[in-house]
Amino acid sequence: MPAFTPTELAERLGSGLLSFPVTHFSRDLAFDEPAYRENIVRLGQYEIAGLFAAGGTGEFFSLTPQEVGTVVRAAVGSAPKGTPILAPAGHGTAQAVELACEAEAAGADGLLLFPPYLTEASADGLTAHVRAVCDSTSLGVVLYSRANAVYTADTVATLADTCSNLIGFKDGVGDLEEITRIHSHLGDRLVYIGGLPTAETLALPYMELGVTTYSSAIFNFLPEFALTFYSAVRAGDRTKVRRLLGDVVLPYTTIRDRKAGYAVSIVKAGMDLAGHPAGPVRPPLTDLDDAERELLADVIEASRTAIA
Repeated sequence: MPAFTPTELAERLGSGLLSFPVTHFSRDLAFDEPAYRENIVRLGQYEIAGLFAAGGTGEFFSLTPQEVGTVVRAAVGSAPKGTPILAPAGHGTAQAVELACEAEAAGADGLLLFPPYLTEASADGLTAHVRAVCDSTSLGVVLYSRANAVYTADTVATLADTCSNLIGFKDGVGDLEEITRIHSHLGDRLVYIGGLPTAETLALPYMELGVTTYSSAIFNFLPEFALTFYSAVRAGDRTKVRRLLGDVVLPYTTIRDRKAGYAVSIVKAGMDLAGHPAGPVRPPLTDLDDAERELLADVIEASRTAIA
């Protein structure tokens, strides 16, 4: 049995900061399980509401189904007791169902349902896709609205009515009006998660719309800064949030935006610069060059000054 019921998991996720650990690779791009396990232990020592194994920052899109299972089992086996581990499900419906079942068998506490890759789908098709995954597991399921799976308020409301273990909505689009519609329809039926590539940028306005948490990629290599920022958001300290945005987050996003795919690459570079190397990214992603790493090192130094 999972450590958390779907309702308990939703409450836990909404109570604090979330993060997506990177997936560690060796130089030959094989999964480095010992290093990954060590990192999960490190991250789990902080006050975190949940860790998402093999997620977007964890390069889910580059992992084979067998590797996803290995990563999830490693996370479940290494996380401190009481730290929820959510596993990914995605691609076509059959594979998403298979991943969901394997995640439950591996001891994961919940699921993040990624968009199907490449293929666009109608609202009816996405509804059937989500229902199939929810019906295949007793775990709580969080929808990830992004790319070719952008869920409207009506679709989310329909799914919430028919899928009792649908517990959350992660927004990777940044459409504040649609988030307002969804929250207006459903209120506290779901936990709402900010899921933009650098979610800190919209954390304060999202909080005012009922989005009480977000996934922090920065937490991977700057956990103290990420938690300080989150505390300021939860406290409604606009002055502090704006200062931390200006000093650290926005300069970070400037580097992130230099190339497509850098939302993941910059995190792995940050891990290396912070003394927690996680190896390279897998193709088709590319790593930061030396000049970009120097810029990121300046951001890391600024973060330490900002919270001193």
